[in-house]
Amino acid sequence: MPPPLPCVENLRLVDHHCHGVAGRDLDRSAFESLLTEAEAPGRLGGTLFDSQIGFAVRRWCAPVLDLPPHASADDYLARRADLGFAEVNRRFLREAGLDALCVDTGYPMDTLLTPGELGALAGATAHEIVRLERVAEEVAEAGPGAEGFADAFRERLAGRAASAAGLKSIAAYRTGLDLPADRPGDAEVAAAAGHWLAAIEAGAPVRLADPTLQVFLVWCGVDLRLPVQFHVGYGDADVDLHRCDPLLLTGLLRAIEPTGTPIMLLHNYPFHRHAGYLAQVFPNVFVDVGLATHGVGHRASALIAEMLELAPFGKFLFSSDAFGLPELYHLGSLLFRRGLSDFLRSGLDDGVWTEEDAERIARLAGGENARRVYGLEERH
Repeated sequence: MPPPLPCVENLRLVDHHCHGVAGRDLDRSAFESLLTEAEAPGRLGGTLFDSQIGFAVRRWCAPVLDLPPHASADDYLARRADLGFAEVNRRFLREAGLDALCVDTGYPMDTLLTPGELGALAGATAHEIVRLERVAEEVAEAGPGAEGFADAFRERLAGRAASAAGLKSIAAYRTGLDLPADRPGDAEVAAAAGHWLAAIEAGAPVRLADPTLQVFLVWCGVDLRLPVQFHVGYGDADVDLHRCDPLLLTGLLRAIEPTGTPIMLLHNYPFHRHAGYLAQVFPNVFVDVGLATHGVGHRASALIAEMLELAPFGKFLFSSDAFGLPELYHLGSLLFRRGLSDFLRSGLDDGVWTEEDAERIARLAGGENARRVYGLEERH
């Protein structure tokens, strides 16, 4: 396979959706659990190194740790342990070639590196993405009462988002994406909050999973005019995948469109072609294939080509959705570069576009789209 085109290889990427990585050493079980969207590798299924992502680690990550390509899993993990987590994190984050990161801080885990720590290791600027459900759950724990919930949430969200680059909804995990299109009224929000808060008082977990409240959170984010990210499609066993098709958002997208607030559809696999359609028909919808890019390994080129069948090039962004393992930053970047390069080279070979066009498309997808939509230049 030829190396990536220089116009892609030399890009400093903007990772518009990612997470912290572990600030501790990992044994084999912990490492493999972070290679999969499952809770852990299944005993009957063997090792996660026998998967697309496992082979990608051995092929593309081993050299970063001074090992030959295709080093055995045992040798790889032994070398990783010898270097220690701090050096491993530094190497992979720096190798990813990032200019900026937009970090989702909504997953509480004490051992994850902060956005600032990630940015320092990557040599990149770091920006926060605030998770809507996390803010709502903080408000619920403060006990505002059903009637006061809406105003308390708006106030807390405005404070949390004051320096953030964007917001994120995980409605896909909680209720699915078939959300009501209309903005709920205050009475509807109070009634739904009353049921939720009563359940918490009765001992239920503080976990928001009400469609009225989910769409209320989204509309509050829309009102702040910050990009609102949606988890779409591929995720862990907590999602009902058939309820995570982005086409289920069509009514809500239609209602939001007049506001102009950017909507960012994340991951999208296996519904990436559906997402590409939505990016084409709604002027404020943007897409990526983060998480899936490294999940499908050497098939990343096919995935990116399928997304770009319909998605305008000005609507396609890079993300790694890296979580826990710094290897996922490196693999997300490397496989995105290779996939985008293969797509552009195919167009060059067929005379579909010129080299100048290819360079412009690479710049758009690699960073310019994200900088424009998130207003990152103004945040330096």
